[in-house]
Amino acid sequence: MAQYFELHPDNPQPRLLKQAVALLASGGVLAVPTDSSYALVCHLDDKAAVERLRQVRQVDDKHHLTLLCRDLSELANYARVDNRQYRLLKAATPGAFTFILEATKEVPRRVSHPQRKTIGLRVPGHTALQALLALHDGPLLAATLIPPGETDPLNDAQEIRERFEHALAAVIDAGACPHLPSTVVDLTPMASGGEALVMREGAGELSVLGL
Repeated sequence: MAQYFELHPDNPQPRLLKQAVALLASGGVLAVPTDSSYALVCHLDDKAAVERLRQVRQVDDKHHLTLLCRDLSELANYARVDNRQYRLLKAATPGAFTFILEATKEVPRRVSHPQRKTIGLRVPGHTALQALLALHDGPLLAATLIPPGETDPLNDAQEIRERFEHALAAVIDAGACPHLPSTVVDLTPMASGGEALVMREGAGELSVLGL
């Protein structure tokens, strides 16, 4: 049964964060709030945990997963970023945007797109999630928490616990959470002189990017 952690939205309790990090280290999949909707997260290097995350979402290896990073310098370790792409990233982070970029060798092949060798990357602005990332000391692999067969993401921690209590290690509740997924922008065309491509409009305002 999923554990339930109630975190203060502005000053998340270190004791509870440590318990959440321990669950991630032992292969758990967690539901966490973001500055868009809830997301499922797991340890990047845990193959079994990644498969469990995909099973909960019922998506295959062609579904873009996302790396949640603490800042742009960490993001740059996992994606190839040129100057044009970096300017857009800097304008929109931290925030409710997911960017598709070419993955570096730091990203395990099993989590990048099998044909395109790309990965979603995001620097969230959510206080509790940032605190979790800092204590975890590295990026987390994530997917928007959209239940199988549905189109809308979940944003209520109690509902998530009721619906996924046997599939998740824990649910983190840090107060109200938006009911929109992140805005997804594919930046890979820019590497060959093209323009950014909006894949999904969500919580991130496209005007920030000039799109």
